Amino acid sequence: MIAAATVPTLGRAATPRFSQLTARPATVQLAPRSFPETKIWGYNGEMPGPELRLAQGARIQKTFLNELPQASSIHWHGVRIDNVMDGVAGLTQPAVEPGQGFDYDFVVPDAGTYWYHAHNRSAEQVARGLYGAIIVEEAEAQDIDREEVLILDDWLLNPETAQIDPDFDSRHDRSHAGRRGNFIATNGRHDLTLDVKQHERLRLRLINAANARIFVLALSGMEGWTMALDGMPLTQPKPLTDALILGPGQRADLIVDVTAESGKTAHLVRIEDQEGASQVAFPVSGRAASARREPPRPLPSNPGMDVSGTKKAVTARLNMQGGAMGTLDAAILNGERKSFRQLIEANQFWSFNGTIGMTDVPLVSVSKGETIKLDIYNDTSFPHAMHLHGMHFREVTKDAGLGHLRDTLLMFGGETRTIAFTADNPGKWLFHCHMLSHAASGMMTWLEVT
Repeated sequence: MIAAATVPTLGRAATPRFSQLTARPATVQLAPRSFPETKIWGYNGEMPGPELRLAQGARIQKTFLNELPQASSIHWHGVRIDNVMDGVAGLTQPAVEPGQGFDYDFVVPDAGTYWYHAHNRSAEQVARGLYGAIIVEEAEAQDIDREEVLILDDWLLNPETAQIDPDFDSRHDRSHAGRRGNFIATNGRHDLTLDVKQHERLRLRLINAANARIFVLALSGMEGWTMALDGMPLTQPKPLTDALILGPGQRADLIVDVTAESGKTAHLVRIEDQEGASQVAFPVSGRAASARREPPRPLPSNPGMDVSGTKKAVTARLNMQGGAMGTLDAAILNGERKSFRQLIEANQFWSFNGTIGMTDVPLVSVSKGETIKLDIYNDTSFPHAMHLHGMHFREVTKDAGLGHLRDTLLMFGGETRTIAFTADNPGKWLFHCHMLSHAASGMMTWLEVT
């Protein structure tokens, strides 16, 4: 197992210039009011945690204080960040023990929609509510009337007590599709309703914070365009005519025009089993304007979005195996080859290139500035949302073109996909499945940029 970077933890007192972000137990009215309040873990006791909104190029300075009964850390998902600030317990820093703290101090180089969440025992801590949004604003104002940050999640609750199911090590969840909840919410609300006007233009910042649920979304009573994915602007707005699919950890920025008439209700629709349900309702009252605007212009690009040198790239391959109904018969666990039956007994189900969990040697090691091309084969029966820390990538298409810049790739069973990225950020970077039960049961590796 690789050693964590040597970074000092702090006492409980916050550094004077830093504001505090405290992880602590709390209770919130998550289920309808006919149910008791739900005990959660929240940043500053809130669900979701405080929104961090700042200008592109600004600095985040937060003293993380841990008032939980177990160690924790914070990962700043999607932010191209200094490695020592990435928040991966055991790789970039030691986990912050109960009663201790850690100073996070970094610049946000890219405008867009990002989020922060726990990254120690994350299959449990994220499921208990430890996450919040990071919104980095462009220098130039967008032609919108307002914006809404919508964090999508599902919760696995006891249907009688509305308390969070405490079995975070379920063999079924680990070996199948992951921990899927029975209670779906937006911003911690099951019935989120936002009043709008006809012809009003909104920017919707969507974040999938669920442990495993894939959200399939559509619009009703609104016309929209996808403006950015995983924080990174598209070169041209893409009309949202088909369903928008967001795997765990993925984000999308939409601009939508309200087309429904006054007195009607528009919806962000969640599609499941060919049927639609309202994820967020938008009751329409009055008009914002007599006519609609022209289609939106693209968002300004972020720096360093190009991926070049793919023909001379360092190549590597990642084979995913395991899980229920899979082909894995044996794998290396803690340095020893184990049969699949032995892996089941250890509650470990997934392998990358025949190894379960982190390795001493990185999947690939390159010098700063080199391009990496990574072939990924999903030889399993389940989807996986593969998240790269510290950098963004582009998918290499069948015609050798390059897709949108992203940090999380949703792969379905049997697929082979290729991603390419410029390794321009030095450090040890995690690459793992963001179905968090899958990561906890084997689907983690790392890359090194020197």
